[in-house]
Amino acid sequence: MASDRAKALAEKQRAEAKAVREAKKNSSNPEDWGMLRQLSATVKMVVEVDPRTKWLLIGAPVAIIVIAEVVGFIIGHWIQGLIWGVLLAASAFLLILGRLGKNSAYKRYKGQPGYAQVALMMLNKKKWTYTAAVEVDRQQDAVHRVVGPGGLILVGDGDANRVKQLLATARKRHDGISYDTEVIVISAGTGEGQMPVESVTKYIEKLPKKLTESQIQELEGRLKALDAMRGRLPLPKGPLPNMKANRRAVRGR
Repeated sequence: MASDRAKALAEKQRAEAKAVREAKKNSSNPEDWGMLRQLSATVKMVVEVDPRTKWLLIGAPVAIIVIAEVVGFIIGHWIQGLIWGVLLAASAFLLILGRLGKNSAYKRYKGQPGYAQVALMMLNKKKWTYTAAVEVDRQQDAVHRVVGPGGLILVGDGDANRVKQLLATARKRHDGISYDTEVIVISAGTGEGQMPVESVTKYIEKLPKKLTESQIQELEGRLKALDAMRGRLPLPKGPLPNMKANRRAVRGR
């Protein structure tokens, strides 16, 4: 009897494990993907944006291996040269792919609704969290919210004039629950007085540390209550779902 129960339990666990594997296999979330699938997705995106990059991705590692092998033959250690060449080539490939991935993401989504999220998805997730579209207008301009060691940041995304009003509304709403935390406002875009989207990540991560971990958690709790009272706004149509799908691969981390 006990043996039958043990067999049934083992069978149930195997079925559950298989279901989890299948879910990850068919998932569109990169966090469920293996490293090879993430790299493949990044390479595909990079080459789609600029087909010429495939020659750099192929040529640089091959050149490194050839040079390392030549040096190995010269010093009489060709096997070690081959090993070091492969290791250096793999490192170079990942570094180049990470840089190309970021540049490709900016090019791919430039001018589309939600473009500023490209910069926000590249923030260090261990330190920063962001909430997309806490304010949205009919033209699909939006305000995104970032919380981290540098404080509470509102990032306007879209037409400079329209975003100015959106940011003012969002700032007024957040001032009520931020208490002694300054609400920092950024208007991202190509208009007059706006910060280029490509500069947003570096700007945020270089902000002086103002909040401890406990203060961040307390602030996030108040923000959650604020969102619950008002209700989440619908996300603007555009590239947002696709950007989420490529987030980890693009960040190169």
